[in-house]
Amino acid sequence: MALDAPALVDALRRALPSASIEAGATGDMPTVVVDREHLVEACHVLRDDPSLQFALFVDVTCVDRLPAAPRFELVYHLACLGDAFRSAGAAAGAAPGRLRLKTFAPSDDARVPTVTSVYPAASWPEREVFDLFGIAFEGHPDLRRILMPEDWTGFPLRKDYPVQIRKDATSWEPVQLSAEEFAANVRAAREQADRISRPK
Repeated sequence: MALDAPALVDALRRALPSASIEAGATGDMPTVVVDREHLVEACHVLRDDPSLQFALFVDVTCVDRLPAAPRFELVYHLACLGDAFRSAGAAAGAAPGRLRLKTFAPSDDARVPTVTSVYPAASWPEREVFDLFGIAFEGHPDLRRILMPEDWTGFPLRKDYPVQIRKDATSWEPVQLSAEEFAANVRAAREQADRISRPK
């Protein structure tokens, strides 16, 4: 049987007694809200606890709640694949399910820690949130724009972004990579993700 939000909150509170963890509005899946200072630790628990096993990072996005405070709501979607994820010889896996994990950042301190050390697949989605909302992911291995040109000013998905402005990119270059360069970049990214995810 899949865990509901109160059971997930209880499991996280047992593992992280100093963290601020609450159940959020549910709807289509359980929702848990954690303070940003304990986000990475909460992700470790969600991934590594045998009764939870939220090992699949699906996505992260942001909501600009202007004029509400705190302004930015970061929304992570995780999944437990159940027995499909269980390693050979291991006890029964956790029940399959989805989870919405939220944290908040204020307008004057728009930053959260990166979760790439737990979920390497978060790298590009975090870059997208940085590019469009201006959220700084502290500790990210390659935090730079991914959709907008490097010389773009501002963050287009913020509610106070002046959408009436028309701006031409001042620089543009096509991506020119050989197959060998692309393969080398992929290998380097995997090696970096392995180094980050190794316990210290």
